[in-house]
Amino acid sequence: MTNPLLTDWTTPFELPPFDMISDDDFAPGLEQALTLARAELATITTNPDAPTFTNTIEALELMGDKLNKVLSPFYTLAAVDSTPKREALQREFSPKLAAWGSEVMMNRALFERVEALYQARDTLDLTAEQLRVLYLSRRNFVRAGAQLEGGAYERLKQVKERLAVLGTEFTQNLLADERDWFMELSQDDLEGLPDFLKATAKAAAAEKGVEGHVLTLSRSLIVPFLQFSPRRDLREVAYEAWVARGANGGKTDNREIAAEILALRHERAQLLGYENFAAYKLETEMAKTPDAVRKLLMDVWGPAKTQAEADAAILTEMMHGDGVNGDLEAWDWRYYSEKRRAVEHDLDEAALKPYLQLENMIEAAFDCSSRLFGLNFKPLEVPLHHPDAKAWDVTRDGQHVAVFIGDYFARSGKRSGAWCSAFRSQQKLKGDIRPHVINVCNFAKGEPALLSYDDARTLFHEFGHALHQMLSNVTYESISGTSVARDFVELPSQLYEHWLEVPEVLQKHARHADTGAPMPEALLKQMLKAANYDQGFATVEYVASALVDLAFHDGPAPTDPMAKQADVLDSIGMPHAIRMRHATPHFAHVFAGDGYSSGYYSYMWSEVMDADAFEAFEEAGGAFDPDMAAKLEQFILSTGGSQEADALYMAFRGKMPGVEALLKGRGLAA
Repeated sequence: MTNPLLTDWTTPFELPPFDMISDDDFAPGLEQALTLARAELATITTNPDAPTFTNTIEALELMGDKLNKVLSPFYTLAAVDSTPKREALQREFSPKLAAWGSEVMMNRALFERVEALYQARDTLDLTAEQLRVLYLSRRNFVRAGAQLEGGAYERLKQVKERLAVLGTEFTQNLLADERDWFMELSQDDLEGLPDFLKATAKAAAAEKGVEGHVLTLSRSLIVPFLQFSPRRDLREVAYEAWVARGANGGKTDNREIAAEILALRHERAQLLGYENFAAYKLETEMAKTPDAVRKLLMDVWGPAKTQAEADAAILTEMMHGDGVNGDLEAWDWRYYSEKRRAVEHDLDEAALKPYLQLENMIEAAFDCSSRLFGLNFKPLEVPLHHPDAKAWDVTRDGQHVAVFIGDYFARSGKRSGAWCSAFRSQQKLKGDIRPHVINVCNFAKGEPALLSYDDARTLFHEFGHALHQMLSNVTYESISGTSVARDFVELPSQLYEHWLEVPEVLQKHARHADTGAPMPEALLKQMLKAANYDQGFATVEYVASALVDLAFHDGPAPTDPMAKQADVLDSIGMPHAIRMRHATPHFAHVFAGDGYSSGYYSYMWSEVMDADAFEAFEEAGGAFDPDMAAKLEQFILSTGGSQEADALYMAFRGKMPGVEALLKGRGLAA
């Protein structure tokens, strides 16, 4: 029987045929795809002809098409609907794929062909984009270890394979802790909870097969519980369970895994000739050096900590007013902060949420992209990876641009957080290949589904990533869409969040779930006025995490990461009632893979630019200024990694920004 993963897909827009794919197809599909890819690799490396851009670089770009057809649907399913079988397949695939990566990127014969082309680049009559692809290809080979020899060469391959295994284990342990913990809530425990939260807790109980209401570790459930529950004892239990993910002892404990990952990363960097992993990792980013990252973070840390400490004093006074003595604790902050917001900003999240209906916020994100870039969205009826997911055909002037898929609801077996990925990326080498882009979130399901303001920002954030993929217009897939420096990739996503704050967008789309009435003008003004509320807290928990990440990698690997984490937090004077946004045992950004390792600062680096970029729209005449929108697409959204990130930003804005715009945007400016 033919494996559906490896056939020509005749589905609309050649989407993965999920209705025909079973878990039993993936392992044999991977083996067949690897065999085909190895044959393609051999064709390139044994070619008797002298290397050319076509027979080497373009051949590499085209290699592994069948492999992508197996892996893109598999890793989507493994992330959004994990099962024991899929987790076992992940563990089986990780070392195989790491070994395959080394076969390609540490292949001496292949590197010799790339190197010959690179040394002769000025004589090859290449386009600017081809020169960029050649430069990046050569750099990637060098950084992967293609120039190593002997024992160092073999050891680096072993290190990479072990890191792949450990990253998978870390992710699966975290998912297991998130999936397995829940706390049943009695009627007394529901005291003080708004109706939307009770409904969410009831839906969570139904998913767990439990009568009544339960609290889980889903952010969309536990954060509002911490905001609204007057039961301090329950808040403490819930909060401590939330922050203990990956640190509960037993087979799902991630602390030893984190230590081994850090040690192997340091060894990897030194094998490649770098002082430490941060120096290796940051070399290709906009920041370039650990010192530049540290300076940005500390420039923000001081104002943020000052604000957080002032806020903590007010919240402590409120708590004492309730007859609760002692120090303000981490499980108290959100509760008293929500009460304070209601008083100071006359803003009640429970009253706000009915105006932030999920379907309306999706339409708002679509509408903004239509006004900015001329995009239109038509629902598609196609088989997808899960019944919750929806798809749209994205067009412009009647021409197909992309397929956009949204998978928005939290569920057991779904990785926490929110992200954007692609089943297929844009390119022109094989024809006009249009992308298939997916946004994944973890919002609470409801009838209808209602979002917090932070949830709505997350939706806009991930859609900004999707636009970066959908509007890509390059020839080569390796530089397509979000294939850019890590500290630049968050610019389009964080910039797009600003359109949620445009009053006319909310006036049109923020309508009451029951009555359809627009958000009252007074409530709208209060919501926007409070958009930066509690930024001391938010900035402190983020910057602390970024500083710990940097410290882990900027020097020898710590033998005890938890002790190193404590040392860093002590050295910066971490406020007592605030903890890291992501403590080490559940810091998936850093330990699930190399993506944000020594790079969690990237959100803030990009935020410096996004605050400045939105100012450019305001200076030009408003959020929907057509000339600025055209420049944004021309220099940022369509260009992928075809130029260095700072050159692209300079082309868009004419100057590089300072930290002042970020501090102003967060309400932390002096």
